[in-house]
Amino acid sequence: MSDPAGPRRVARVLIDSPLPQLDRLFDYAVPDEHTGSAVPGVRVKVPLRSAGRVVDAFIVEVGEEDAGDRPLSPLEEVVSPVPVLPARLYTLVRRVADRAAGSAGDILRLVIPKRMVRAEKAWLARTTQDALAPEPVTAAAREAAQRVLDEFPELRDRLAAGERIAVSAPPRTVALRAADGTEPATVGGWAVLLAAAAIDCLASGRSAVLVVPDHRDQAQLEAALAGRVDDDALVRDDARRSGPERYAAYLRLLSERPCIVIGNRSAVYAPAHEVGLIALWDDSDPLLAEPLSPGVHARDAALVRQELDGCALLFAGHTRSTDVERLVAIGWVAEVRAARPIRPRVVLSATTASELPARRVPSVAYAAARTALEHGPVLVQVARPGYAPSLVCAECRRPARCTHCGGPLRAHRRGAVPVCGWCGLGAADWHCAHCRSDRVRLGSSGSERTADELGRAFPNTRVVVADGAHPVESVDARPALVVATRGAEPIAAGGYRAVLLLDADRMLQADDLRTPEHCLRWWSNAAALAAPDAPVHLVAVAGPVARALATWSQPAYARGELAERAPLLMPPVSRVARIEGPPAQVDGALAALRTDVPELGPDAVLGPVPQPEDQDAVRALVRFDYPHGRAVADSLRASVIRAALRTRSRPRGPGAGPRTPGNTLRVRLDIPDPEL
Repeated sequence: MSDPAGPRRVARVLIDSPLPQLDRLFDYAVPDEHTGSAVPGVRVKVPLRSAGRVVDAFIVEVGEEDAGDRPLSPLEEVVSPVPVLPARLYTLVRRVADRAAGSAGDILRLVIPKRMVRAEKAWLARTTQDALAPEPVTAAAREAAQRVLDEFPELRDRLAAGERIAVSAPPRTVALRAADGTEPATVGGWAVLLAAAAIDCLASGRSAVLVVPDHRDQAQLEAALAGRVDDDALVRDDARRSGPERYAAYLRLLSERPCIVIGNRSAVYAPAHEVGLIALWDDSDPLLAEPLSPGVHARDAALVRQELDGCALLFAGHTRSTDVERLVAIGWVAEVRAARPIRPRVVLSATTASELPARRVPSVAYAAARTALEHGPVLVQVARPGYAPSLVCAECRRPARCTHCGGPLRAHRRGAVPVCGWCGLGAADWHCAHCRSDRVRLGSSGSERTADELGRAFPNTRVVVADGAHPVESVDARPALVVATRGAEPIAAGGYRAVLLLDADRMLQADDLRTPEHCLRWWSNAAALAAPDAPVHLVAVAGPVARALATWSQPAYARGELAERAPLLMPPVSRVARIEGPPAQVDGALAALRTDVPELGPDAVLGPVPQPEDQDAVRALVRFDYPHGRAVADSLRASVIRAALRTRSRPRGPGAGPRTPGNTLRVRLDIPDPEL
């Protein structure tokens, strides 16, 4: 045993717990038998005296403390000898969690996979036997990457200098011939650009982290890097992989060999060695917003990491999010343009009253599709999947609702019995609640109905449906009508010979602050799949968003959106926090916030208002300037902890039900839309 009169070895640990009051470092004594293995970053088990149980934790710091009267519980167990929590990763997640008024442990659960013993043993055996690693990048790949980067003046120098950059990706598709001579892979020009930046970074001896919204984008990046970097230098980080694969990939990140990381939103935290580049593709995609607490967007985490690591940060997209445009406007992010910009040939196909709603495809777009089908595939983008996503009464035209739960009725095919979209029950004997009619008609057209209609309009033509139920990654260059929902468009070899953007007016009807911004992104990404000089027809939409697509001036549209939101202090002009919970707790949090941050104006708080889905809870919004972000986050976090302690200590009678989210205080910062 250690001498009680002398200094004792102490481990400061972060407990893996969802309780906000435990989001701090706790001191534990290190027993003599764990002196060599209890090092910073390893997993341990520690006792909780208040709960009388043993919990998981990570050692963050180890040091010596002078002997005193303070009793310390000893570490229960060192679970693994591998330090899976590097100091740089803890610093990052602590900074990000503090910015979002959240817990570091909540972020670490998204980043560090569960331990897999067999994968860990294999990795330990490999690290002891590794010889000199092969050259991660071939000379030919580095030269090709330099040629791609040369298309954007100053980009390579700015990346090497570790700057923050916004780039409009080239709207084109590229056929990349593999090194083994197999069929060329068709990828977007954006994937070639990001791959070139990553290859150039890896060739300089530093790692690159590439963050994309989903697996389809990840597949394009992998194709753009295949055969150009060593397999060991390419690390895939996404939730679709098995547990052992994820853990093995994470262990690879902990080595001192540079690599290229490709993954989804949580990959922004990947603890790769000597990160020189973080690149985000299409940062306005909602998939990059983490739904789990504390709900930090990958863009915000990347900005924090760039400051800590001093690496380059690249925002690329066919459109410019208002969040990035705000950073460009204040000079925090530099804009780099292509030497020779590429613009798709967009045609605004305004329809006449005689054509719509009887005809979804105007005559000029119909003629363009017929001509294009003589040479290759044609893309038709629609708003929703399915056959008839909504039905209406044939007499009064009111939406047809389920008599059991009130959900919307839909049809899976022509003549089929209507089915409720909520409870799934059939409605064979349905009657309208307003006019008592028993007949319904199709109120909208999904991808399957559109494919059916176009198949009859273009006989003897191959029709391909691409949506969530029918995923299609790519199509060949043969003539075909490809009907796809937004975001599910396959890549066509050589590009589409024509692109038809239908249901654009319906997409713009969504009740969301960022609806026009999202629509412009959906349309721009689809237009980027067109072949050179192929027509892109935007149907039945006019106004600023249509002009932005036609002139390919998405950054200018983002600037206009910012100007309109500025008087209303809507995000991202200001930051917005959402506070939900029982009325007394929300009122207490707002009162504490006004005391802690007196700089908040009288109009900073909106609400509280009752929650429609929970009558026992209210919601309030707080708008605040960016310089006040840390003070607001600290105040709200303190309120969450106080509420959690009161809820935990309050006696509960024998008839009390379980604690539900409605009787706890919940806080979320940087919500993209006040309606969310």
